Amino acid sequence: MNAIVNLANLFKSAKDIFPFHGGVHPPENKAQSTQLPIGQLPIPEKIVLPLRQHVGNIPKIKVKVGDHVLKGQLIAEAEGSISAAIHASTSGTISAIEDAIIPHPSGLPDRCITITPDGKDQWIKKTPQDWRNAERKSLVDSLRLSGIVGLGGATFPTHIKLRADGKSGVHTLVINAAECEPYITCDDMLMRERADEIVKGITIAQYLLGAENVIIGIEDNKPEAAKAMQATLSEHAEMQIKIVPTLYPSGDARRLVHLVLNTEIPFDKRSTEVGLQVFNVATLVALYRYFELGEPSISRIVSMTGNVQQPQNFEVIFGTPMLHLVKNAGGAKADTSHFIMGGPMMGFNLPSADVPITKAANCIIAASPTLFAPPPPAMPCIRCARCADACPVNLQPQELYWFSKSDNFEKANDYNIFDCIECGACSYVCPSDIPLVQYYRYAKSEIIALDKAKEAADLARERNEFRLARIEREKQERAKKHAERAQAGKSEAAKNESATRQATDNPTIATSADDTKKEAIAAAIERAKALKAAAQNSASAEQTGNPEKSGAAEQKAKIEKPAPLDDAAKKALIALAIERAKAQKAAALANGSEPKNVADAAESVKKEIADIEARRQAVGLSVEAKSTEVLKLNNTDAATDKKALIAAAITRAKAQKAAADLAKQMQLDSQSESTKE
Repeated sequence: MNAIVNLANLFKSAKDIFPFHGGVHPPENKAQSTQLPIGQLPIPEKIVLPLRQHVGNIPKIKVKVGDHVLKGQLIAEAEGSISAAIHASTSGTISAIEDAIIPHPSGLPDRCITITPDGKDQWIKKTPQDWRNAERKSLVDSLRLSGIVGLGGATFPTHIKLRADGKSGVHTLVINAAECEPYITCDDMLMRERADEIVKGITIAQYLLGAENVIIGIEDNKPEAAKAMQATLSEHAEMQIKIVPTLYPSGDARRLVHLVLNTEIPFDKRSTEVGLQVFNVATLVALYRYFELGEPSISRIVSMTGNVQQPQNFEVIFGTPMLHLVKNAGGAKADTSHFIMGGPMMGFNLPSADVPITKAANCIIAASPTLFAPPPPAMPCIRCARCADACPVNLQPQELYWFSKSDNFEKANDYNIFDCIECGACSYVCPSDIPLVQYYRYAKSEIIALDKAKEAADLARERNEFRLARIEREKQERAKKHAERAQAGKSEAAKNESATRQATDNPTIATSADDTKKEAIAAAIERAKALKAAAQNSASAEQTGNPEKSGAAEQKAKIEKPAPLDDAAKKALIALAIERAKAQKAAALANGSEPKNVADAAESVKKEIADIEARRQAVGLSVEAKSTEVLKLNNTDAATDKKALIAAAITRAKAQKAAADLAKQMQLDSQSESTKE
């Protein structure tokens, strides 16, 4: 087939260029969109900004419907380690936050922020950075808020690719300016018109990475771009341009590294692991505008080409409706059937014409049956091996096709299907018109789904095993506790048995233990009797109909009149008084004086008895006062009737004891006086 290139002849004219295996050279169709300079679009009537414009996590929305925003204002903040921010591309009002159709092969809607422009295009306050005198870490941290991603099509967040300490191990920076796919000319025009901005962006990236060397790879079909770049590099001896032959897919990062450095990056490693880093020229311009001008990523150059009246490159703000771009390119021709985002080799058909321009949109092609004929029906594979000759990754496309078609995903994985870069070179050269790349994409998606299902099953199994282990551990812990309790019970029983044996052997200990036990029993019986008596008293009070009044009356009756002394006590008091009188008489005789008569002695005895009676009455009155206070407390609270009865009984006992103590004291006084006589 004529599209297959003889690589040996192709690379003869190239200096210090190292060819890779395979590749194709389809019709370029680049001249159509390079006739006019980069155009500027008027502000559209609405801006629709999808949240999904990059690799990684969807950013977190920071605005709400009705908010007024300025151009460059942060409206969605990067979420997680791999994510990118989104900014308002013009000033206006947030009119909607809802799902809308986005430019994606699935055709499914996704969350978008819609802005209604106010026409003023008013910027936020720009804050350029003195990156030459700033700390690398702070510069890279600020890039997280810039929204800059790889604008070559990969859309990987740029702040992840840069290192903050200058010790990343990257010694060479490779600039991808190959732009190998047909129809796409945005990088070509960018180098022609803004080479100085690209070089300034290279300088910033070189500073952040600590790279010593810079190599710019440009295909030989872009002489004007190479000339403009060379003129700008006059003051940068560490930067050099390498012209590579026009061959698809030389714009792939790994293929370009092989071309300019003869270095093969292993499929399971990143370029930084071998001391290299690759940036697209459009990404470098975004870096320059952010650090030097203080502008976040809000626009890019887009090639509007194909079946339109006037193909041209435009600087398009993100969120611009695609039809607005088509209109400014003179409009689509009548036979336009659909639109393609990207190039014809790796691009995809847009699900609708009403989609916005995003960070990944480097080219929009208006397709027609004349430009892109409908694919013919696929024929059986004839094992011609042309696909293997064209594969730039040295795979066996025909074998991968059979495995994918028969759902033999394990074998497809064994044949390194994930090394496929989906460039479409195999499909391009297939004489049977088999859509090989579609089969590979299907197989990859199924393998990924199976791997995720396996991970979920493994996780569920691990959780179940952990649960069973936990149950077993808890079971063993319970058994251990039961065994410890049983052992403790046995030890206690052994101690009791030992104590019983010792008591049997030693009667004194046994007797002491029995006495202690009897005393405890007797005390318990006494307490029970006391409680029973109190209960009976309470019940008796309740039977009178009004326990409060009956208890109070009884207490009053007992307190109003002190308990009379019995006859023996009276006789003892009289005898005591007579003895005291006799003692006084004897004392008077000893002193030479004598009572006047017996009547005086009797009167003295009566006074003594009256004094004793008065002292007894005083004790009774004090007891009465105390009992009255107790009675008042009992009257204020019927619920404490039982306590009142007990307090009254205690008071009576105290009164009787006081009387007995008084009699005893009087007897002691009499004896003392007798002793003195």
